[in-house]
Amino acid sequence: QVHLVESGGGLVQAGGSLRLSCAASGRNFNNYNMAWFRQAPGKEREFVAADSGSGSTTFYADSVKGRFTISRDMTKNTMYLQMNSLQPEDTAVYYCAAGGIIPSRGSSYVYWGQGTQVTVSS
Repeated sequence: QVHLVESGGGLVQAGGSLRLSCAASGRNFNNYNMAWFRQAPGKEREFVAADSGSGSTTFYADSVKGRFTISRDMTKNTMYLQMNSLQPEDTAVYYCAAGGIIPSRGSSYVYWGQGTQVTVSS
């Protein structure tokens, strides 16, 4: 079966950085979209960033563009999210998703991880 496992979340102060990882197993997603979504308390899930795989086309939400960088290591079937200049508004559970038809649409993704908590203090 397919599993996606996130790691790298934690508590940081505003202005700090974190690097999230998403390790996929059970299927090679090199030719499929993978993405990061997040959900803050009391808020709906929102798109953060996506990578198309082959071709390395990337997509970012306006709120994180210039601060976050998505990347993938195809040899390890792993996706990363480098988060710099973190702000309290970035506090959320971050979810890894794979197999989406539309990069920024969460409902199009087939596989999801359990999430990793990112908390940014002011």
